[in-house]
Amino acid sequence: MNTITSFILVLAVLIFVHEFGHFIIAKLFRVKVLKFSLGFGPKLISKTWGDTEYLISAFPLGGYVKMLGEQPGETVSEADQQGSFSQKPVWQRFLVVACGPLFNLLFAVLVFFIIYSISGLPQAVEGTKIGVVTQESPANHIGIMEGDIILAINNSETRTWQEVSEIVKNSGGDNLTLTVDRDGKILDFTGQPEKKEVKNIFGEVTGERYLLGITKSDELTYEKISFFRAFTASLEQTWAFIYLTFMGIIKIFQNVIPASEIGGPILIANMAGQQFEAGWLNLFSFMAVLSINLGIINLFPIPILDGGHLVFFSIEALRRKPLSMQAQEMLQQIGIVLLGSLMVFVFYNDFVRLFTQG
Repeated sequence: MNTITSFILVLAVLIFVHEFGHFIIAKLFRVKVLKFSLGFGPKLISKTWGDTEYLISAFPLGGYVKMLGEQPGETVSEADQQGSFSQKPVWQRFLVVACGPLFNLLFAVLVFFIIYSISGLPQAVEGTKIGVVTQESPANHIGIMEGDIILAINNSETRTWQEVSEIVKNSGGDNLTLTVDRDGKILDFTGQPEKKEVKNIFGEVTGERYLLGITKSDELTYEKISFFRAFTASLEQTWAFIYLTFMGIIKIFQNVIPASEIGGPILIANMAGQQFEAGWLNLFSFMAVLSINLGIINLFPIPILDGGHLVFFSIEALRRKPLSMQAQEMLQQIGIVLLGSLMVFVFYNDFVRLFTQG
């Protein structure tokens, strides 16, 4: 139940933010907005205020803002020309479309800002406490356990994880004696580091080094900071995730990250449920990261997505006239095929993952 609730909550918020970006800028430029819908398909609830019908529709995997004169070739009466999307300058149309993804990115900044303002800035706890001991590793074989605190290596005191890492790295594969504190008991363990491949966050091999098979505890402490520092930290965090998202996409095309790792709604729902169980802080952080992903994906230059429309408007600005109706329709059909194929693929991955893991 938590999975379904958190999935609906996350998706509803992100769709609203995205569509509100289109909506509010369209209103700013006096474009007549006919519909604002959360979801697709048959309407479940609707209410009309002014010129706009606000809807909640049956299928929650998206939403839309329908504007007057939005579709190529749409007939608009003389009286409504002033409120027609197609009659607005190309830069205004560009901004209306661009502000959907942009609001997703700004929403991530806002969420991180609220988190940092309330809870503080997360900082790794200093020290030499072991978080994970890899199975079939030298550390595992000699009896090192999660939670052990490394006091010394070969009788040299260790106060930071960096010191531990450097000693193991520079050991040359020679035996190391680790003196550890385990629940108040001081114990010694002797083992030989193994030379292993080192991989980055994307799974690429970046070199080799001697390792024991231990990682630092991921315990965090939260540092209270000013609102200004919370704001700058939220910008930094959002930019870091934007960079990682772009790099992740590049690594998929380079086949560094297997295409089978790409997930769809079922994976998102499972992850949302897990984050919900871990606490509201985790859920909102997850929502911010997902919002960044949604914003970037919508900027892909695929005709049916916002990015495709932005390409059309850019071409129109350069040529001083729009693409022909025939060209736009053909590209839209290609975009539908591409997006449809991607949806089939991610659903396939989701179902394979669902049945093989559970």
